[in-house]
Parts: sequence; C-alpha cells; structure tokens
Amino acid sequence: MADVHFYFDPVCPFAWMTSKWVRQVQAARDYTVDWRFISLRLLNAHIDYDAHFPPEYEAGHTAGLRLLRLAAATRQAHGREAVDGLYAALGAEVFDRAPVPDAPADHGRRGTADFVAPVLAGLGLPADLADALDDDSHDAVIQAETDEALALTGKDVGTPILHFEPPQGVAFFGPVISRLPAPDEAAELWDHVIALARFPGFAELKRSLRELPRLRALGVADDEVGVEQDWHAGSRRQKR
Repeated sequence: MADVHFYFDPVCPFAWMTSKWVRQVQAARDYTVDWRFISLRLLNAHIDYDAHFPPEYEAGHTAGLRLLRLAAATRQAHGREAVDGLYAALGAEVFDRAPVPDAPADHGRRGTADFVAPVLAGLGLPADLADALDDDSHDAVIQAETDEALALTGKDVGTPILHFEPPQGVAFFGPVISRLPAPDEAAELWDHVIALARFPGFAELKRSLRELPRLRALGVADDEVGVEQDWHAGSRRQKR
C-alpha cells in the first residue's frame, strides 16, 4: 500500500512540477508513491476545443493520452514501479529541456514513436512498447483511473490529484506549485500539506493568480523571478 496515490497526465506542467517536489520528499522521507493515470483529453472529451482552449491544447492533450497508453502498457508488462521511472523520464524530456530557438512548437510530437523511442531506450525498456501509443484498448483503464480520481475530489478540478494515505485518507487537486522548494524546505512544506489533509474539515485553498512554472520548456529558468499572471483565464474550468 503506497503512502500517496499521484494521478498525473504527462503533458501537464503543474503535475510535473508537483511530482518533482514529491520526489524531493521521497528522498528525505520514507514515502512510497503509486503513480496513477488521469487524462486531460478524456476529462475534456465533451468540450469543443476550438471554442474553449488555445490552439495547441487539443494536440497536447491528445499526446498526453497517447503517453498514458504507453504508461499503461509499461505497467501491465513491467509492473507499477516501472511507471515511476517512465514518468520521470518523460517529464524530463517534455519539460526540462530548453526549447529550440525559432523552432515551431509541436505539442503533438510528444505522443509519437520518434519522441518516446530514446526515452524507452534510456530506461532499458523494449522499443515495441511504443506500439501502445496507437492502441486505444488501454483507454479503458485510463478512463477508469480518471473516474477514480474524480470520484475522490469531485469534477471541478485539474491535474495533479493526490490521494493522501489511501484508502481512508482524503484526496485533493494539487498542491499546485510553480517552483521547487529548496531541498531543505521540501519536506517541511510537505508536512504542512499533510497536516491540512489530515484535518477532516479542510476543503480548499485556491487563488487564480499564478506565475509560469519554472520549467526550461516554458522558457523560464529556475533562477528567474516569475511574473504573476492568470495562467490561462478560467483554467480551473478548462482542466489544464
């Protein structure tokens, strides 16, 4: 039984930032994490992307679903622990590399065999796992875990969703952070979150103003001061 269930979509920058923080806490504390699936593309299946999202969102969310198919196939063939390494490697490839100057953004490329091939090779996983990108038979388990996450929190949320001390513990959307805490502060910050989560009357902390996540792929270096802004107005309804 894991200490935390972490529901992630591989293309969500806030989920990635929170996951890096959780890994800091794992390094400082004896925590176990079960990395589970929540698909932004399936969450928004009923929404007209052209009317409600910036142009790149549909391709990005679809790429996320394809990467979750890869994760589902990896878990099926190699166990739950393999998802840990796969998500870490995918996230690093998606978010921790600086964009190529003047190159057009291609969010759909993240869901292609060319993109995942070096990731699989680096992890020592079989190259034919990339076949899962096109295999929609995995969508049933992805939908089931997406529904599982929403059953824990309600529907008006995005990613990530964390379930603390399952199965009896509570689950919340977030915590959403835009920068990593210092290594010696990561566990202390986590303790505060756990204290809130353990209080049965705690419902929500929320604000709309955010700074860009400090991720190289977004062009924001770790040492730059972020500018507070409304990160895509209405993002809570739009499910980043």
